[in-house]
Amino acid sequence: MKHKKRDRGGTVSIRWKVFISFLIFAALLLALLWFLQTVYLYRFYKQVRKGELKSAVSRLVAGSGEEEYEQIVEAVARGSDLSVLVFDGEGQSLYRAESTPARIRYAAEFRFWYERAKENGGEYRKEIRIEDSPPMQGGPERHLVQSVMDRPRQRMEEIVAWVKIVSVSGEERVYILEAVLTPVDATVHTLQIQLLCVSAVMVVLSFGMAWLLARGISMPVIRVNQSAKELAKANYRVVFDSGGYKEIAELSATLNYAASELGKTERFQRELLANVSHDLRTPLTMIIACGEMMRDLPGENTTENLQVIIDEANRLSLLVNDMLDLSRLYAGVLTLSKTEFCLTDSINQTVERLARLLKVQGYQIVFQYKEEVAVCADQEKLCQVIYNLIGNAVNYTGEEKKVTVRQLYSAGRVRIEVLDTGEGIAKEELPYIWERYY
Repeated sequence: MKHKKRDRGGTVSIRWKVFISFLIFAALLLALLWFLQTVYLYRFYKQVRKGELKSAVSRLVAGSGEEEYEQIVEAVARGSDLSVLVFDGEGQSLYRAESTPARIRYAAEFRFWYERAKENGGEYRKEIRIEDSPPMQGGPERHLVQSVMDRPRQRMEEIVAWVKIVSVSGEERVYILEAVLTPVDATVHTLQIQLLCVSAVMVVLSFGMAWLLARGISMPVIRVNQSAKELAKANYRVVFDSGGYKEIAELSATLNYAASELGKTERFQRELLANVSHDLRTPLTMIIACGEMMRDLPGENTTENLQVIIDEANRLSLLVNDMLDLSRLYAGVLTLSKTEFCLTDSINQTVERLARLLKVQGYQIVFQYKEEVAVCADQEKLCQVIYNLIGNAVNYTGEEKKVTVRQLYSAGRVRIEVLDTGEGIAKEELPYIWERYY
């Protein structure tokens, strides 16, 4: 069965909806990646370099009292790609390690940096832009603060200088660290070319993944839908595939249960027809038999036979009412009409009515009991059960044509047995006796 992208109602199939949603998600990821790599790359890079600079200052201050401090300074400079200069309070150079030559003449301009750090509580940080042209006149401060907007547009290089004044063994020690923020224009261009290649690959992969994902999600739903159509055609043997997802598995289990219950309902309907045929046959047979006897045999036109006809006609009326009760039973609204009555008398009346009719055919029905027993039950339904059991026993009692009904009472419980003299049920068929009309 082919599934179109849109049906007549204009709704989109789940396969196409998942496919399009996944593609939109992939496109948003690519757009976000492009935006971050081109617009915010430089800002992100600058924050990372500042973080490395701050960490380096903390490492230098923490290791200032160690003997092999020169190796520590060189390791910090080389590991973080920094220029590290350490002075005493008078501007004398103590340690120096540079991964690249420092852009600022810190030794010549020591007082400037020292005073700025003092004014800011012993720590000073400055971001500086330097062009390729010769240094300007007017002192370090003018050189540091001059804006790039006041100069001709030339290639600029940005650095970050960090000055930290600490006391080591009672003496001032001045740490000056310089980090170069390498121009990222070339890096951005390289990343853009790389992103073009990555984007092309991601687009192809996105289409493939979107198709596989949409197919994987939609196929179990499609199979369940196809099975549901079979169920709608009254095919109650259909099996719903659970698929590979928890929700689909739960839905399939529910539909399998619904199919099973619908199958039971159909069987109940067939059994209802069988019940009606079975229950109506015996009273009709008795009415016809009594009527024929009264017609053919002048001596049988008695009050007893008329009473049998009346009783069986009443029974037919009760059976018709029971059909309505069955519909209420399946709807769950039928309740038992319990009353206290003499069970022994009810059984005796049923036996006498059947014995009178079947006596002509040579059948003998015997009711055995020791005492009368009263019970609290639904009298009509209980008598119907006994009536059916005796009728079945008559049909299978064999050549002896004898049926025995026993009432056994013990410890507040009563047991009714209906016995015939037939061959009985074969042992291999006993497991199936509770299958109705087996």
